[in-house]
Amino acid sequence: MPDLLVPKLNNNDTEYVLTDWLVPDATPVAAGDPVAVVETSKAAEELEATAAGVLHHRLPAGARCRPGASIAAIGPAGAEAGPPPAGAPPEPGPGPAAEGGPLVTRPARQLIAELGVTPAEVAALGRTVVRREHIAALRPAEAAPAVASPDDSAEAAPGGVRVPLGRVQQGVARAVALSHRTIPAAYTVVRMDLGPALAHGARVTREVRRPVGLAELFVREVALLQPEFPRFFAAVDGDTALLADVPHIGVTVDLGEGLYVPCVRDAAERSLGEIATQLMKYRLAATSGTFSESDLGGANFVVTLHTDADVVLAVPFVLPGTVCALAVTSPPDGAPANIGLAYDHRLINGRDATRFLHALKTSMEGLA
Repeated sequence: MPDLLVPKLNNNDTEYVLTDWLVPDATPVAAGDPVAVVETSKAAEELEATAAGVLHHRLPAGARCRPGASIAAIGPAGAEAGPPPAGAPPEPGPGPAAEGGPLVTRPARQLIAELGVTPAEVAALGRTVVRREHIAALRPAEAAPAVASPDDSAEAAPGGVRVPLGRVQQGVARAVALSHRTIPAAYTVVRMDLGPALAHGARVTREVRRPVGLAELFVREVALLQPEFPRFFAAVDGDTALLADVPHIGVTVDLGEGLYVPCVRDAAERSLGEIATQLMKYRLAATSGTFSESDLGGANFVVTLHTDADVVLAVPFVLPGTVCALAVTSPPDGAPANIGLAYDHRLINGRDATRFLHALKTSMEGLA
């Protein structure tokens, strides 16, 4: 009887939450049918049936599960899946809002109760599966996370108030801790005159009718350097460097609730207009929390954005699974900007980092 196994979804989490079953226990499914939702620290991912047959749950909704764990079995009608793991809590009732209605995920049901959303509003969404972000869109002002204040009821801590980290911020904390524990990073900065690049971006913006700024320009120019500097797009595996075939560029998005790093795949083959469209979609996904793990995984180089006018220098951490993070700051009042590279010193030395930054400086200052 084939098992439905939890895939490895990212490098930051060692376990996920099985938030919902999209198909009831003992229900026939076809190969490729979405059957469950697994939530990581930053995204919710649908898992599909790996074979045709009858789905038998091994874990209840709400249970924690590790990559590689079996959460269900798929077998012929009448076959038994076997007992669930010892100590598993009883499975909750079905999720639809009403008989014959859409399946409503557990986080969505919680938000429905908090916001007082009516069954009619849920039905009007016209969705077969209703998730938390769909409910939040009905009450955007009320669904926005509250900012903790000294008057909030929270566990007191010496010298202040103890406020728990959000799910996304917990994922960031794990990534930062792993990076500092395992990656011996170094840092090099060069000054770049970004005036020509910004003027070029303004012209392209008018042509493609999408905002083309420093993020889009650096993604493109960094990607074009991959053939000349393949180690900068690699990963370290023991004593081996795993070189990437093509550049997949991660770009940081931080709206104050935690860091997302969505990925622009095969960026060297994309036009500036295509990159601008992709990054616009990612910014919208960040505001609504609708990233998938496929959006967030796969980067082999990361561009980190620190474009507040008062930021003149930033030192990013190197994301686990990569060896470089480029820190982009804005030029203050027309002066040169400080563009820095954090890099895994096991694979890249200072001389090569300087060569890479000078090559990037030449390409950015030469945009016309």
